[in-house]
Amino acid sequence: MSADNQLTRAQCNDLRTIAAMIVPASDEYKVPGADDPAIQADILATLGRDTALVRQALDHLARLADQPLAELDPAKRDAVAQEFRSSGGAAAATLVRVVLQCYYRDDRVLRSLGLELRAPFPKGYVLEDGDWSLLDPVRARPASLRRAP
Repeated sequence: MSADNQLTRAQCNDLRTIAAMIVPASDEYKVPGADDPAIQADILATLGRDTALVRQALDHLARLADQPLAELDPAKRDAVAQEFRSSGGAAAATLVRVVLQCYYRDDRVLRSLGLELRAPFPKGYVLEDGDWSLLDPVRARPASLRRAP
């Protein structure tokens, strides 16, 4: 296990393989997949508090695959991914979130989406108005926080 990324070589390989399944490269949109070396480096560098859950997800994935994920044929790999999705719980959700978070902050991906390559603040981004009625169930809930004096 490397001290800088806290994942074993096998876990890093499985991470790269599952990341490519989550977000494959697209020639049509000229964007890399989430298995791109720069995106993988970002994932490993920024795991932080998610390291334990990502490690847990990768260990679960390895148990389901019973061998390195990359060595499975595509059909078997897809079956393992489906099982992982249904049985991975919070660890699987964390793994997917980490992959997507790093993917969508890659400059090449932002350019393909027509976004400026800048931090979201202080300028912010303009969002189109949506259906605000979707928040009605949340507004209808009883207050759960104390009011400030």
